[in-house]
Amino acid sequence: MTNINSIKGIVASIDRDNIDTDQIIPTEYLKSIKKFGFGEYLFDGWRFHDQGKLGMSIDQRDLNHDFILNKETYANSSVLLTRDNFGCGSSREHAVWALRDFGIKAVIASSFGDIFYNNCFKNGVLPIVLNKDQIQDLFLQYENSGSDMAINLETKLIDTGNNQISFNVDDNLLERIIYGLDDVDITLKHKDLIKRFEEERMKAKPWIFAHD
Repeated sequence: MTNINSIKGIVASIDRDNIDTDQIIPTEYLKSIKKFGFGEYLFDGWRFHDQGKLGMSIDQRDLNHDFILNKETYANSSVLLTRDNFGCGSSREHAVWALRDFGIKAVIASSFGDIFYNNCFKNGVLPIVLNKDQIQDLFLQYENSGSDMAINLETKLIDTGNNQISFNVDDNLLERIIYGLDDVDITLKHKDLIKRFEEERMKAKPWIFAHD
């Protein structure tokens, strides 16, 4: 992940509630132990008419040309706009990997599945919660428009070109996106305290380290 303070790009909208992680990426792709390379399988059951499997490229698939991400205008979308309870269902982190690998940097919805929401911050995807009226206004502006949106992470503002919308995100979670931090990076921010604790423990209980 790279350090970012803003996201700008085409908005793709999927007007559905309760899109679960199995719809985001089906079970058959969970066999891979890699953390990257899932973008081609994003929304697999909707993007393709045929049954896919690991290793198949888009060129080998029967595309559903009516699905929004298969349309030329939205092929490089950075922002996904959807409705309520996005990312519900199982806890598979692959769902976020698929969004990230496709190029989605932010998802805007009226609510998210709890585990999916936290997985987003671990993988450089920004989940933004807005109320249902705000979501509806965005659909009216962006559905089938192919327009850009700008999101400022430092000021927590969405700029639609017509107006600005503020959003709330915990600062500690937002730092993960801005500075590209994973769980190891977060721990290493306290490496001096960890080192001091280990040194003091070694003095207080040297027998623990007798065979080190």
